[in-house]
Amino acid sequence: MPTLTQDIARFIAGLEAKTLPAEVADKAHACLVNALGMAVNGFDTPYAPVARKAAIALDGEVPTGATLFGDGRRSTVGAACLANSALFHGRAQEDTCGAAHFGTILIPMLLAMTQARGYPLSRLVPALVAGYETGGLFETAFAGSTTPAGFRSSATYGCIAAAAAAGKLMELDEDKLAAALANAVSFTGGVLQSFADGTDEWRYQVGVVARNGLVAAELAAAGSVSAPHAFEGRAGFVRCFAGAEIPADLAARLGRDWSILRVTFKPYPVCAFNQTPVTGALALRATLAD
Repeated sequence: MPTLTQDIARFIAGLEAKTLPAEVADKAHACLVNALGMAVNGFDTPYAPVARKAAIALDGEVPTGATLFGDGRRSTVGAACLANSALFHGRAQEDTCGAAHFGTILIPMLLAMTQARGYPLSRLVPALVAGYETGGLFETAFAGSTTPAGFRSSATYGCIAAAAAAGKLMELDEDKLAAALANAVSFTGGVLQSFADGTDEWRYQVGVVARNGLVAAELAAAGSVSAPHAFEGRAGFVRCFAGAEIPADLAARLGRDWSILRVTFKPYPVCAFNQTPVTGALALRATLAD
C-alpha cells in the first residue's frame, strides 16, 4: 500500500500547466501578482533590511545568484529566500490559505530558483500549485488542532509546501519528491509566541521555512534516504503536531478539492483575524461621517 508521501509525490509529479483547470491556473497567476504588489508596498518596512543583512552575513554576495529585492545585490537562492520572504511578509497583507501565508514562502523561493538556475518560466505555475495544494491539504485538515497548540500554520505547513514546490520546479521524480516531503517533515515547525509578545520573529519565519523547504528538496535530489511514513508514522508529522489520525481520504482530496481556490487576499495590512474589526471600524466611520 502506498504511503502518504508516495501518494502526494505522484500527484505533484503529474501536475502539468496544460492540464491544470483554468480557474486553478488563473488563481496561481493572481497569487503571483498579489505577492509582487505586496513586496513593493513592503519596501519601507524595517524587516527586509534586517533579513538582507543576515542573508549576506550568512552566504555573502554571489554575482550569478538570485537578486535580493529592494537591494540589487545577489546571493545564494537560500539567502534570497530569507531576505525576500521578509519583504513579501513585511506589510502583513499577504495571501491567506486558511491560517497559512504560503505565498510569502513559495513565491520568493520559486522566483529565486528560477532566476539563479535558469529554469523555464513554464515550470513556475505547476510548481506554485504543487506548493499550495500540498501545504493546503494538511493545513485544512489539521490547523484546527495545531494552531490552538501554539504552532503557526505558515511555519508548520509551509516547509512541506516549499519542498513540494521546489521539488516540482526541479522536476524531481516521484521517489525523490517523496523524499523531499519526508525531509521537510523533519525540518518543520514554528510557534506563535512572537505575536503574544509583539516581537518580529514571525516576519522572518517564512524565509527560514522557504530555505528549509529548499534544503529538503536538495537533499532528496542528492540522494537522501528519507522516512516513508513521515506523515502517518507513530512519531510522524500528524501525530506529533496535531495529535490526530490521518483521514482515510486525505490523499484523494488532491486534484478534487483545490486549496489554491480557497486562497484569499487581505484588503488591509493586518492579521487575518483583524480584518473584520478593521472592516467594521471603517464602516462605522463612514456611517458617522454621514
